[in-house]
Amino acid sequence: MTVYYNEIDHAAVVWLEALIKEKLIPYGHVDDRDIRDVRPNDLRGFSQCHFFAGIGGWPLALRLAGLDDRRGIWTGSCPCQPFSSAGFGKGFADERHLWPFWFHLIRVCRPDLIYLEQVASSAGTQWIDLVSDDVQGEGFAIGALDFPSAGVGSPNARQRFYAAVELA
Repeated sequence: MTVYYNEIDHAAVVWLEALIKEKLIPYGHVDDRDIRDVRPNDLRGFSQCHFFAGIGGWPLALRLAGLDDRRGIWTGSCPCQPFSSAGFGKGFADERHLWPFWFHLIRVCRPDLIYLEQVASSAGTQWIDLVSDDVQGEGFAIGALDFPSAGVGSPNARQRFYAAVELA
């Protein structure tokens, strides 16, 4: 089985491919299409799927945690700009609010375990509420926590929501 990576930023795609080549993250296919163009059938046969894959933080974290590369896990870090003070403050009206597209894939493919994260702002709280309602409505259980990056040695205090979603 191989791993699926979805990322639209060209520099990040090149980085992911280099990490795969160096065997620092699991072997896999890097899909540079917009998530709005990904269909459920495109994901068949992959052991893991990493959406908004960026620089490969989620697959690396899973490896560091000792999880088998073949374990069926999906991860994603939806764009935070709609819900961050760094964005335009449009929230759900922002075209970069991509949760509905990822959720469609989740609803159809029904992965066993999903890890996700988002900025922990007041708008981010609304986002995690929406995610919770959506996944619970599909029979998943979810747990989330607000965690500062400084808690793991980062020089800043960026607050993030991290959540685990499991098929109940």
